[in-house]
Amino acid sequence: MKWIHAINDYKDYLKIERGLSDNSIISYENDLKKLESFLTNKSQFTGPLAVKPDQIKEFVYHISKEVKANSQSRIISGIRSFYDYLLFEKLINNNPLTNIESPKQQRKIPSTLSLDEINLMIKSIDKTKKESERNIAIIETLYGCGLRVSELIELKISDLYFSEDFIKVTGKGNKQRLIPISEINKKCINGYILNSRSKLNINPKYSDILFLNRNGSRLTRAMIFTIVKNLSKKCMIEKLISPHTFRHSFATHLLENGADLKTIQQLLGHESITTTEIYMHLDNTALINVMKKFHPRSKFI
Repeated sequence: MKWIHAINDYKDYLKIERGLSDNSIISYENDLKKLESFLTNKSQFTGPLAVKPDQIKEFVYHISKEVKANSQSRIISGIRSFYDYLLFEKLINNNPLTNIESPKQQRKIPSTLSLDEINLMIKSIDKTKKESERNIAIIETLYGCGLRVSELIELKISDLYFSEDFIKVTGKGNKQRLIPISEINKKCINGYILNSRSKLNINPKYSDILFLNRNGSRLTRAMIFTIVKNLSKKCMIEKLISPHTFRHSFATHLLENGADLKTIQQLLGHESITTTEIYMHLDNTALINVMKKFHPRSKFI
């Protein structure tokens, strides 16, 4: 079997069986192409079914000199998943990555914005521009609901259950979750829908998509990044922020105000609570308060 055929079959599997997003599938594809390219450059013209553990070890050593531990771990995980698929399809008898260990990942504490910084960004949006209502609604939704960028640009009008104070979000792996939405957030979205969005010449293909560009088509991830970057620059916020920063801020502010990790995990759509635990490292005050409240030795008798 040639690499191109194996990769294409695997992409179909990821899309149909696992329901992964296009961006996730592209990431898996790129990792496999890195391995293919490495083997080709080493004059090891090996098809995917004939790759040996020693070749994988060489490849891991090669990428260790080029990318950081977190990226190495992701690449190794992606390739291991590919060979698990080949094993499941009974195309191979053993996974060549079985004894390959991923490097220990460094858990990075994500950057967050304060409530004052978020309010400043919203207030700095030029109200004289046509896209102002949309951009305000975008920032409010990123922060108010803790959405990923991919979830935001895929959000549909039919996903808005405002009478029940929820929105329906489709996350990774096409998993859906309900997220409560505030009155402020609802007001901003309704204002955008009734005013500026209603004046667009909307492409019928995107008639149910909530956030649209000036041509009446779906916004891109890059456009959301540009909106956030320009606002942070306008407000002279020196932190390195992205749309995902609002998601981090959403989780951190909930934790600071007493929300439990399990609830935050559900709101963020994290499969594992260990992913959510990173936010425990952001606020020492929350940890101290928990100790004072619940530890029997925290007070003098």
